[in-house]
Amino acid sequence: MGKKIKKEVEPPPKDVFDPLTIESKKAATVVLMLKSPEEDILAKACEAIYKFALKGEENKATLLELGAVEPLTKLLTHEDKTVRRNAMMIFGILASNSDVKKLLRELEVMNSVIAQLSPEEEVVIHEFASLCLANMSVEYTGKVQIFEHGGLEPLIRLLSSSDPDVKKNSIECIYNLVQDFQCRTTLQELNAIPPILELLRSEYPIIQLLALKTLGVITCDKEARTMLKENQGLDHLTKILETKELNDLHVEALSVIANCLEDMDTMVLMQQTGSLKKVLSFAENSTIPDIQKNAAKAIAKAAYDPENRKVFHEQEVEKCLVTLLGSDSDGTKIAASQAISAMCENLSCKEFFNTQGIPQIVQLLRSDNEEVREAAALALANLTTSSPANANAAAEADAIDPLINILSSKRDGAVANAATVLTNMATQEPLRAIIQNHEIMHALLGPLHSTNTLVQSTAALTVAATACDVEARTQLRNCGGLVPLVGLLHSKNDEVRRHASWAVMVCAGDEPMAVELCRLGALNILEEINRSLSRKNKFSEAAYNKLLNNNLSLKYSQTGYLSSSNIISDGFYDYGRINPGTKLLSLKELCLQELNDQRAILLVNNKSDTSPPPSMEDKSSDVGYGRSISSSSSLRRASKEKANAGFGSPTEEKSEPASGRNTVLSRAFTKEKGVRYVADKMGGKIPKEKLADFSWELHISELKFQLKSNVVPIGYIKKGIFYHRALLFKALADKIGVGCSLVRGEYSRGWNEVKLVNEARKGMIGNLPPPEEYIVDLMFHPGNLLKLRSKEADLYRFL
Repeated sequence: MGKKIKKEVEPPPKDVFDPLTIESKKAATVVLMLKSPEEDILAKACEAIYKFALKGEENKATLLELGAVEPLTKLLTHEDKTVRRNAMMIFGILASNSDVKKLLRELEVMNSVIAQLSPEEEVVIHEFASLCLANMSVEYTGKVQIFEHGGLEPLIRLLSSSDPDVKKNSIECIYNLVQDFQCRTTLQELNAIPPILELLRSEYPIIQLLALKTLGVITCDKEARTMLKENQGLDHLTKILETKELNDLHVEALSVIANCLEDMDTMVLMQQTGSLKKVLSFAENSTIPDIQKNAAKAIAKAAYDPENRKVFHEQEVEKCLVTLLGSDSDGTKIAASQAISAMCENLSCKEFFNTQGIPQIVQLLRSDNEEVREAAALALANLTTSSPANANAAAEADAIDPLINILSSKRDGAVANAATVLTNMATQEPLRAIIQNHEIMHALLGPLHSTNTLVQSTAALTVAATACDVEARTQLRNCGGLVPLVGLLHSKNDEVRRHASWAVMVCAGDEPMAVELCRLGALNILEEINRSLSRKNKFSEAAYNKLLNNNLSLKYSQTGYLSSSNIISDGFYDYGRINPGTKLLSLKELCLQELNDQRAILLVNNKSDTSPPPSMEDKSSDVGYGRSISSSSSLRRASKEKANAGFGSPTEEKSEPASGRNTVLSRAFTKEKGVRYVADKMGGKIPKEKLADFSWELHISELKFQLKSNVVPIGYIKKGIFYHRALLFKALADKIGVGCSLVRGEYSRGWNEVKLVNEARKGMIGNLPPPEEYIVDLMFHPGNLLKLRSKEADLYRFL
């Protein structure tokens, strides 16, 4: 054998870099490696970064600062599957950082991430791509990008993945997306409910919980509820409730059922299958507060439908709700009270709660929790509406005191509800008296000052319901309640304005209150309201008339007319005509004015013990206020002595109306002619041709000078023209109970109109014809009556 010769090793090519193994301990160095063209280096760098990012939020922020995100996004579309997978794993972790999410949205990587959900990709990529989308979908802009790039469809497909992590991430992302209405609509079009229902069978509680949460959102829409029912979703939900081991899912399952109960057909189906009875029994017997609360919410939501209320009543839901009122959880008490509020729209339910439920609800009015008190007051408000029996039951349970306390609550809803209950109670006089004794007017002061229109409206309505007597109205005035009440008339809210007008109408029931309301500007505001077709209402018109009817001096000055039902009393004064909106000074203010050359103000006063006004104190006693008009007794004597006067004593009447006033007279009172009482006191008969010579103006001026006042008592006038005589006639007629009107004309004219029955037909069988209207002649032929056929022509001829 020959000697072996050692073969020489060929040196590597000069243009090839020798392999180098580097061990790096700095993240910055590895980030730089992400720009390498070598797949192996990229894969290892991504793997190292993934492990680094897993260690905590600070590391994620560090990678963001080192600029790792942008080069990583380019690797999502890399040709090498390992590089692509490792990059996707990093983004699945990094996307939980809010700053990273923001940068990813700016870099528009959503298409690249969604592309990783394709069926061709491996499960690991599906897992982290869906995790990235789940993190991105937490914020609204992320939801929008996922939806606009078509991410919903592949996510629904992944619900059927064999990997539980993929399922969990996908359903979590879908749950976030369906918070938006458009996403919910698209979800139904993609038939997502069957795979979501299938997740309820998962062995992983988190997946089941997310599936239930998603169903709880999408079943807010009727179409989704229909799809759920068609896919036997109710059976799945009922089975969950029946399984004690799944008690951590019961709350969410009840939320879905609550949505489904809004549909009448679902309610009937559950009733027929016995599921509804099971749900109610489950809620009643559960010891978990959230379950009880959700059950009560489910009932409340469904009970807004009248047919559903009927079904619930047949299932004796009232007993369940009364049990829930006794829960230790405030949330359950609130939900149960709200459910009762909805259920008592049903009359049978309302009657049930009369003996069971109202005492428990009244107890809740004393709760330290403001929300509980508000919900309890709402339940009582609905229970007592149109139900005197329930109002009495609430009063017997001592509800009035806590209700009045709630009027000072900071929660507007609680105040409005409490005011409504008190209003319902006040429709019964015995309860109204009790409420008034609790200083209701003072308690309403705060609500009347509220800026909340609902509180304003209910408070004004409570005033209208409780200010039905003089004492209550006086309390309201004394505590300063009239000022804010009048202020509510300015409201732009129709209901507030209507209820405020109603309250003003009630408060104007006596003259002092009417005068005070006018002083506060109520009449002017109401007048302005009634000029507007869009703002006026029946109560504003009624309140305006009520104020005028209880302030006849103002009414006559504004309208120039007093009807037979407007009874002139002591203190009435005729200032003369004023324009609408002009303030009428009080009698005291007019008495204090300096003497002027304007028309005298006529005063009606029959009080003999009345002190003279300040400007008349230096006058002799025979010119006192007490001699303003003759007493009613002297008038009656005069009317007996002068049978031809046309008006007799009320004792001469054969019959009187129940009111005690004769609004329609017999012609027998006027058939005899002669000087009448009024004309006698005012200068007697004045022929038309001598009217110009009747120097009544000089006489009135002398009286003003003598009294040193612009106010002249009507009884002082010895020479009176038309309007003097008409006023005296009206005042005296009102004193003896004879009905007549007072009308102001032009040029010092004034007259009285009466209604008379035709005596010729008085004895006829059957109904009498309508009474006829006449004008009383007090000037030219005192005692004559002019029949009104054509009012304008007759007045012209008469005057």
